[in-house]
Amino acid sequence: MKYVILIHANPDPWGHPTSRYNPEGRALPAEYHEKADREFEALLGELSASGEFVTAEALADPASATLYGWSPEGHLATDGPYAETKEQLAGFFLIDCETRERAEEIAARFAQPGGVVELRPVMWPGGDDQ
Repeated sequence: MKYVILIHANPDPWGHPTSRYNPEGRALPAEYHEKADREFEALLGELSASGEFVTAEALADPASATLYGWSPEGHLATDGPYAETKEQLAGFFLIDCETRERAEEIAARFAQPGGVVELRPVMWPGGDDQ
C-alpha cells in the first residue's frame, strides 16, 4: 500500500533540509545536524534497497506559489503562500509498504526539530479510505 509522508515546516529563510533553517534547528549544534544527515542518508538507502521508496521532492518557498480558486465568475489566481499558517508543506516522500505499521515506523524517522510529519494513505479507486 502506498503512503505519502508530508513534511510541514516553517524555515526562515526557506531552505532544505528545513531543520537547519527554523529556530529549533538553528539552536542545535552542528554535530546534531551532521548525525541527522547521516541517519537520513541511511534511511533513504534502506528504503531504496527494500523497494519501499517510490519518489520524493522538496518544495520551493510557499511565497513562490500561486493558488487557483473557483468562483461563478471564473477562476481566480492569487499569489502564495496559500495558507495563513506558520507551517507550510516543505516536501513529500511517497513510499510503498506492506503494512501501515511499517509506514508508521518509517514516518516516525522523518520527525525533525521544528517540523511536523504527516502520514497519509494514498487513495485508489474502490479503496477502503473512500
